[in-house]
Amino acid sequence: MGVLTDYFRAADAESVVQALRRLDGGPLVGTRSPAFDGVEAKGIDVCVVLGQLIAAIKQVPWTVELVEEKTVWPATPPPGPDDLGDENDPWGTGPWVSELDNTTRDALAGVFDADVSRVVTEWVQAEELAGVRADDIEPLAKELVHLARRARDAGDRLYCWTCL
Repeated sequence: MGVLTDYFRAADAESVVQALRRLDGGPLVGTRSPAFDGVEAKGIDVCVVLGQLIAAIKQVPWTVELVEEKTVWPATPPPGPDDLGDENDPWGTGPWVSELDNTTRDALAGVFDADVSRVVTEWVQAEELAGVRADDIEPLAKELVHLARRARDAGDRLYCWTCL
């Protein structure tokens, strides 16, 4: 079973929470158009894989703290550690949404189109992307860069929706 991840932009966490209360299937679904402007990025988790892209952009070593995130969904506080895993508990079953820090948004948004190939060539060196060719993942990197630019230009935040 793979992990599904969608990156999207929104004005604030409250608008995300309100939309997710009405949506079934994630932020990029909708009856006529997606609920949010975003990018499908299966398996590109925030801390590790996206973090390694940010490290390649910033030309710094990757650390798990490189991308800061704050959980905004589930909207209820997490239960105690002994309560996780109940099939009715969204903290155990997902989906989950994290708000990314603006430093991450701005790092992505600041990549020039002409530099994407160079950044991706470094990004695919990450162990978690073993076997992935730069040519295959470059379109996703471009989509993430363009999404971040739209978010920055609109004063929006970036979010990551994750589902098992």
